[in-house]
Parts: sequence; structure tokens; C-alpha cells
Amino acid sequence: MTKFEQAGLQPFGVNPASPDSHRSYADKMRFNFPLLSDSDRTIAQAYHALKEDGKGIVRTVYVVAQNGTVRFAQRGAPPVDDIVAAVSAEEHGR
Repeated sequence: MTKFEQAGLQPFGVNPASPDSHRSYADKMRFNFPLLSDSDRTIAQAYHALKEDGKGIVRTVYVVAQNGTVRFAQRGAPPVDDIVAAVSAEEHGR
């Protein structure tokens, strides 16, 4: 979280589980970022993160600027340093 905060980024998770499920999972995993519920999979569909069956989710990391521009996108779980470096490089025109 420190690296994200230093880069001015606020991470959060999105998945189709219910808010109640998120609370218990976040407590169990000791997450220090919010989890948002996408029960109808609207967000997953908009960000092309649905599997072919239309139900499963492909883990994907996006960084979305305040103006709505996608500044980073990668499937899987990229290292925090890669995410921060990509966003930082874009800000500096690299």
C-alpha cells in the first residue's frame, strides 16, 4: 500500500461476490483496501475481464486515471513495482 500511496494510487478490488462475503474475506485476508461488488458483472464486462462462459472472471489489473483514462492494464497479478513504474513512466512521458 505504501508504494501505491506514494504514487498517488488508490487500489481496490472488484468481483462478483456479495458485500457480506467481501467483508468476511477482507477481514480473513487482512486487506487494507476496499472490495467492490460487481454482482451483475457489469464492470467485468466493461473492462473485458469476463471469461468466455460469461460468469468467470479473469484476474486483471487496471489503473484508471481520475478522468477515466486507462493508464495500465495487465492480466494476472503484476508486481506492485511494475504497476507503479508504468504509471510513473507515463506521467513523465516515457
